[in-house]
Amino acid sequence: MMSEETTRAWGHGLATKDAEGNILDVWFPNPKLGPAPKTDELWVVPKELDALVASDPRRAIETQVIRTEIDLTGPVSSTEDAYLRLHLLSHLLVKPNSISLEGLIGFMPIVAFTSIGAIALNDLDRLRPALTKAGVVIHAIDKFPRLVDYVTPKKVRIADASRVRLGAYLSAGTTIMHEGFVNFNAGTLGASMVEGRISQGVVVGDGSDIGGGASIMGTLSGGGKEVVSIGKRALLGANSGIGISIGNDCVVEAGLYVTAGTKLTLIADGKEQDLKAIELSGLDNLLFRRNSMTGRVEALVRSGAGVQLNKDLHP
Repeated sequence: MMSEETTRAWGHGLATKDAEGNILDVWFPNPKLGPAPKTDELWVVPKELDALVASDPRRAIETQVIRTEIDLTGPVSSTEDAYLRLHLLSHLLVKPNSISLEGLIGFMPIVAFTSIGAIALNDLDRLRPALTKAGVVIHAIDKFPRLVDYVTPKKVRIADASRVRLGAYLSAGTTIMHEGFVNFNAGTLGASMVEGRISQGVVVGDGSDIGGGASIMGTLSGGGKEVVSIGKRALLGANSGIGISIGNDCVVEAGLYVTAGTKLTLIADGKEQDLKAIELSGLDNLLFRRNSMTGRVEALVRSGAGVQLNKDLHP
């Protein structure tokens, strides 16, 4: 039976509200896992948040401190609930796929995220001349903001902040280069090199390398239900892709895309067997390649260690 220490969460947040009282975003600087305490801690507003309560005519918003407690096993019920769950993921308090995110996207409003904070879309064109004169930059018009505007991940490098969403789970030692992308409810479980795409729901094991332009299928759109994971010390070559899980010490050749339905030949102990890639999902020590002479996709049992990351590139 699951305990409330792992199924509930709470926190004080700074909510941005437009003129109609709609919440645009919420920053939870110190989210807590577990039930809200029955002590003064629940009612005393943190000084750093209280100091930020104000009206901002530049954005036509006001900021307010809110207190939120949620059940992580149930569906998302509000915008503040959605933002708290995303903060829990990015603060590494819960792992991807470990809490319910049912209904989350519906409670994430489409907002103009700017260099001075969130702005309601209905107000953006009216405010744009003054914003332009003040040198305000619009980073995105989206439901999900950039991770770095809300959370500072420890011992992590992010070359392009716009390519990592709030809700990404980034373990210490992770390096995300300019072409890397990490969605919410996805990320790394250890030190990893990310130069490709980590889609929603995907987790990457310690010591793995996602090569430049590589893609990992997620479950957010397209109807896919296969939750993909990558083991430890695995390598996705440049411009490769997978729609199945791969285990520890696996390699996918550059340029090869392996989906669940890909027909391939397994080569092991001098024997060949034709099957679908999904039958090898999650297995360790495999090399996926396309035979350059015949064109067929092959999976070879390999021995030895997997990829070894350059320690100088990982904090």
